[in-house]
Amino acid sequence: MRDFLPRGSGIVTRRPLVLQLINCPTEYAEFLHCKGKKFTDFDEVRGEIEAETDRITGQNKGISPVPINLRVYSPHVLNLTLVDLPGMTKVPVGDQPADIEQQIRDMLYQFVTKDNCLLLAVSPANSDLANSDALKIAKEVDPQGQRTIGVITKLDLMDEGTDAREILENKLLPLRRGYIGVVNRSQKDIDGKKDITAAMAAERKFFLTHPGYRHLAERMGTPYLQKTLNQQLTNHIRDTLPGLRAKLQSQLLSIEKEVEEYKNFRPDDPSRKTKALLQMVQQFSVDFEKRIEGSGDQIDTAELSGGAKINRIFHERFPFELVKMEFNEKELRKEISYAIKNIHGIRHVLPPHPPLPPLVLAHLGHRCRPDKL
Repeated sequence: MRDFLPRGSGIVTRRPLVLQLINCPTEYAEFLHCKGKKFTDFDEVRGEIEAETDRITGQNKGISPVPINLRVYSPHVLNLTLVDLPGMTKVPVGDQPADIEQQIRDMLYQFVTKDNCLLLAVSPANSDLANSDALKIAKEVDPQGQRTIGVITKLDLMDEGTDAREILENKLLPLRRGYIGVVNRSQKDIDGKKDITAAMAAERKFFLTHPGYRHLAERMGTPYLQKTLNQQLTNHIRDTLPGLRAKLQSQLLSIEKEVEEYKNFRPDDPSRKTKALLQMVQQFSVDFEKRIEGSGDQIDTAELSGGAKINRIFHERFPFELVKMEFNEKELRKEISYAIKNIHGIRHVLPPHPPLPPLVLAHLGHRCRPDKL
């Protein structure tokens, strides 16, 4: 067993880590961004995760949705792909933006909304399960609980005389796939260089000797979690494969149709090039308009995009920008007066166009760029 994931206080995972575990006789690791380099020292793996995180996010608690891709080959693992995501943060620290909570939520939704993924909703036993951010998000994207596995940590840190038996027996907040309890190393264990093998032996002893959990011991612990994930992910992929195959076939037909349209395209024929370019520009214009209006065939379920994003800016951020503007009322009244007179021209009745829109646009152009909102 190897220890290579960074640990510490505060927000440690600041970029998604896509971790592929591959059963193999030899043990080493590879990063997608370090092509051709094999890591056999897993302390170096941890260091590279931290360094690659800092390269994109900086060293002061910034976050980024750009994933780190890591493959670990070992005879001690089952074939499994995991994505380690940041935990929810409500109060920004360091270089984190004011909307850090929304940014992390958007990042999580890029992954958890995919129907072919299982969700590990990790919650500490020494906190109220009803307030678990992980379970709340899982409920939002998986209301039927078909993809959610509950993982309960910190069982050894509960107040004396209390236990999480009702949770682990799936009675308190039931999940279709149930809950699995684990006991991880404490920061003291990590600082004391307690290895994974010793930690798992201590975890096993904890479940076998605890009066509230001994009857559940065979269904608790890290090895059981690993085995369960492998089995349930295999079953889940088998169940979702027909739908995935149908979706891919539909995409293939769509691409083949598009290829057919350009089959007779000849780069040496100027008229065909012009026609093809006009078709592409026209199609782009149609797609862009649909994107803004929200009427396209492909609706993004992972994050706000297109017109919805613009709408959010106008409703949530734009009012604050307006409040920050400082106007000279006397000067503004004079500008409005000139605008009305200029639009009247030689006429003495009602102006042909309202004067306010161009005036407002002129002021906004001076004071705040839309791309900075």
